[in-house]
Amino acid sequence: MELIFLTKSSVPIIGQVAFVLGMIMDALFRFTSQFGITNIGLSIILFTVITNLLMWPLTVSQQKSSKLMSVMQPELQAVQKKYKGKTDQASMARMQAETRAVYQKYGTSMSGSCLFLLIQMPILFGLYQVIYKIPAYVPSVYKVFESVASPLMQQSNFVSTLTELAPKVKPPITDAATVQNVIDLLYKFTPAQWSSLEQAYPALSSTISAASAEIAKMNYFLGVNLATPPFQGIDHPNFAWIIPVLSAAVQWYSAKLMTAGTKNNKAKVDEDNMMAQQMQSMNTMMPIMSLFFCFTLPAGIGIYWVASGLCRMIQQLVINAQLDKMDVDEIVRKNTEKANEKAIREGKNPALVKSNSDKLLREVKRQEEAEKNEEERQRQRTEKTVKQVEESTAYYQKNAKPGSLASKANMVAMYDERLAEKRRNKKDKGSDISSGENSNEN
Repeated sequence: MELIFLTKSSVPIIGQVAFVLGMIMDALFRFTSQFGITNIGLSIILFTVITNLLMWPLTVSQQKSSKLMSVMQPELQAVQKKYKGKTDQASMARMQAETRAVYQKYGTSMSGSCLFLLIQMPILFGLYQVIYKIPAYVPSVYKVFESVASPLMQQSNFVSTLTELAPKVKPPITDAATVQNVIDLLYKFTPAQWSSLEQAYPALSSTISAASAEIAKMNYFLGVNLATPPFQGIDHPNFAWIIPVLSAAVQWYSAKLMTAGTKNNKAKVDEDNMMAQQMQSMNTMMPIMSLFFCFTLPAGIGIYWVASGLCRMIQQLVINAQLDKMDVDEIVRKNTEKANEKAIREGKNPALVKSNSDKLLREVKRQEEAEKNEEERQRQRTEKTVKQVEESTAYYQKNAKPGSLASKANMVAMYDERLAEKRRNKKDKGSDISSGENSNEN
């Protein structure tokens, strides 16, 4: 079963981003047409290169942030280990305060890396909308399909004919279908289905033949139909299978380059570094997901992923060379300046913000010292109690085997002896007091 999604996206922001990107794609298509090249595959590659160049500043900023995070990791891990297993409210508050202090030390924020993702996500989703539904976003391609769809919809039996030719496409075409819905379906037609459509409508044969020839010219890239998935069954291997394999390979190598660019040699990845573990898992899963999706989605998506991966590889090589030359202290200084400027724009005093943060950190350390002192006092009390018990036991079990009748007899005798000694001391003390009184009277 193949799914079609009805034309343009209506999701806020993503729909608007996709519209702008569609205009860029259309401009590229018309540009190559001036040289006699009307090919969607080539347009996708050029489109990918340009969009990656447009996103270059965001990519560099994200990589700088990742580089800084790798330097911060040892300190962040130390804070996490310090409070590991402590779930009480006071400990959690102190852990958050110390974590914020680390981020402030390096002039960044806990939400800094998320901001880059929030900016990039609508762009990435918009890209997939354009690539997945090219006729909806590229007017030059739309016109070619419309030249067939419009006269076809004037035929009384077009719904049943299209349903018969493409029974696996869902949702099926109905009498309420629009031109856009019909184009969505026609975009997935194979050469055999176009031939069957031409035979079904002899009166439109010339129109369908001319359009199908133009569509084949646009939609085939290196012998691959960009509108159909490479996987057509295990018993139908074809050249298009190389696209998912290439996509997975470039995704893997691109992730490897990115990890190498942001790696801090002084920082070790251990079992407590959850962020590093998640990144490693993602670097493993992404190529596998790319392999699966590129087998099952239209080949045009795979072409985009391959081209995008190659662009990222080249970008990452350049960025890695820049990161190797970057001074972390300089990055921290610039980040601090930006943070101070932001505080001023918000009507805050940067010095006061830092003072409050330092005060909070000092309070955290004071509470920690108080807890350590209390733990030490408790330890000393416990040790004293244990020592008294041991001395008492040793005294009563002197020169006898522990647990024997002799030891018990010794314990009773020693107890009587100590009791008698106490009485003698008390009596002597009373005698001394009496003697002192008599002396005073004399």
